[in-house]
Amino acid sequence: MNKRDTIKRMRTEIRRRNYASRTERSYVNWVRDFFRYHSDVDLDSFGKGEVVDFLNYLAEERGVSGSTHNQALCAVKFLYDILDKDMRGLDGLKRAKKSQHLPDVLSPREVRSILIRMSGKAKLICFLQYGSGMRISEVVRLRINDVDFENQQIYVRNAKGLKDRTTLLPAELKKALTNQVIRSTKINQRDKEMGYGEAPIPKGLRKKYPNISSQVGWQYLFPSANISKGKRYHISPSTVQKALKRAVRASGIQKKVGTHTFRHSFATQLLKNGYDIRTVQELLGHKNVRTTQKYTHVLGKEEVKSPIEGLVDA
Repeated sequence: MNKRDTIKRMRTEIRRRNYASRTERSYVNWVRDFFRYHSDVDLDSFGKGEVVDFLNYLAEERGVSGSTHNQALCAVKFLYDILDKDMRGLDGLKRAKKSQHLPDVLSPREVRSILIRMSGKAKLICFLQYGSGMRISEVVRLRINDVDFENQQIYVRNAKGLKDRTTLLPAELKKALTNQVIRSTKINQRDKEMGYGEAPIPKGLRKKYPNISSQVGWQYLFPSANISKGKRYHISPSTVQKALKRAVRASGIQKKVGTHTFRHSFATQLLKNGYDIRTVQELLGHKNVRTTQKYTHVLGKEEVKSPIEGLVDA
């Protein structure tokens, strides 16, 4: 088996294990880098030394972060598993220490200042992130039937870690989301008149329910402007990110703001309002409460008085 066939085998195994598509892309890209770095080494000759050399190259010459360094190690470990290589040597490799960065958060005033400079689907998506704490990838993948107006909740399907969860449907967004459902339904009706009208559906569901792809409830809530390969996919996250970048620039806010900042701000505001950290953890879909605890470090310190107060001349 050559290196190209090995990558094909990796893809097959990743899909069999039902890993996320982003994990597949990441692992394949890192293994390709690994193969390029060791272009003169045969598959049979790979051992712990080749892995150490590659990781040192990433750290010293490419200067990657700790999390990126660990991601590359995970990809190579997966490769060695595919090749039936001895994993005991790799298990002894120490992972790089990750940088501990505090998340950037926005105040309600800053959120308002940004969102009044946005419009259309991009604005509603950012509002939904701030109001429900969803990731951008989770919002754009919402189907019409994921929005439960009756119980005021949103179903987040196949989120990070392939877990489903529910989160808040803000009452303030109920009218805007209702209008978005109407728009998406009309788009689907026009698509059907042109001989299209199908949404991409996971293979397992498509096999079990052959006609599910044309049902209105399974259409994306935020559909793309274009039809691709006979189907209408969801809006691209980059479309939202570009609109947000323009709005942030126009607002004059100097913080580093991305779509994920609204998720950070959602969590921080809930904690400031006195909600239990376990509740916030559940809404965000964090596996470990320690991940949620990082937001306690960016809460306001308005009640804390510095000991220097009164000692410095005005």
